Amino acid sequence: MRRIGEIRNLANFRRFVRLCAGRVGQLANLSPLGADAGVSHTTAGHWLNVLEASYVVFRLPLFHANIRKRLVKTPKLYFYDVGLASHLIGIEHAGQLGTHPLRGPLFENAVVVEVLKHRFNRGRRSNLSFFRDSRGLECDLLCENVDAMNAIEIKSGATVASDWFNSFDRIAKTLPRIAARAVIYGGSDWQSRRDGEVVPLTALGEMLERFEGREKA
Repeated sequence: MRRIGEIRNLANFRRFVRLCAGRVGQLANLSPLGADAGVSHTTAGHWLNVLEASYVVFRLPLFHANIRKRLVKTPKLYFYDVGLASHLIGIEHAGQLGTHPLRGPLFENAVVVEVLKHRFNRGRRSNLSFFRDSRGLECDLLCENVDAMNAIEIKSGATVASDWFNSFDRIAKTLPRIAARAVIYGGSDWQSRRDGEVVPLTALGEMLERFEGREKA
């Protein structure tokens, strides 16, 4: 990466990579990221491009019906290797995750990258985005297909809470093409509820296969 990006200040670059790891699941705003790393907005953008070209990080676009606007809106930042992100923020063993303040974002990163790998392993492009509007309505992950869309919320908690489903109906009014809804959570049981599926991370692949089966039916 140092050779590809012509990186001269290695100390600042290392700090920048650690700062990226501390921002997984957040908007990739270059100005504050560069300021914290002690570099300009332009340098931060260049370094982020180098990390992306090296398959260290990727950016998840914000959903917008207009493709051109989707490409210029601020994306969210994720690592391809959640273990690397964890190492960079100082996590040394799995036991630390239970109480770590970034447990939720790291779990979200794990889910998003597994969905992305599910696509790539089948020779398909990414069809993923996230949703957020000016009123604060959000959906962590949208899987967009020709005729429909699947909405996924991501929760690191192991106990299902009823309010996890609150945003789905509101989002469906904005995005009527949503055909399936699921919450990926930190528990171990698969539950089918009126508002959608509750699926453990270990069963994510099976859930995605079911979603694809519905699309073909």
